[in-house]
Amino acid sequence: MRGVFLLLISLLLAVNSYAMDSPETVEINALAQYYEPVEFNHQLHVDVAGDCSVCHHHTTGTGTTDLYCSKCHSKFEELVTVSCADCHSADPFSAESIHRQSQQDLFHVDMNGLKGAYHQNCLGCHKEMDGPTGCQDCHTRNKAGDKLFHAGEFAPKAPEQAASH
Repeated sequence: MRGVFLLLISLLLAVNSYAMDSPETVEINALAQYYEPVEFNHQLHVDVAGDCSVCHHHTTGTGTTDLYCSKCHSKFEELVTVSCADCHSADPFSAESIHRQSQQDLFHVDMNGLKGAYHQNCLGCHKEMDGPTGCQDCHTRNKAGDKLFHAGEFAPKAPEQAASH
């Protein structure tokens, strides 16, 4: 009985030591040409989710838990990173990404790009948990973004009122 107790304590310590190795904050800057980087409290998300695989589909040192991915990837090697960009392309319509998909089996054709993966995963949970869901809640546009979206100093000016005669 004492051996079982020690084993349980060891497992709890191992899980907690992994959680302590995760970063306090995470910065996502995939759209830095138009937006300021998104910085969020990673530890808060770890505490709320309770399991890294809720957001990452897997944890470091394990295979994927995503049911769609695990159809083929369940018997593959342990994953050494949890970065979304390792599987989801930041530019899914680039020649490089299209070529890479054509070299793999057709199951990857409908995989979200990085932006889609972030939005599907983050917004879905934020809606369920009553978190921020507005674009500007997380993304602050920079000057190039304002120019692209005709916002801020690049917003169309209101038409001047015709002078009364």
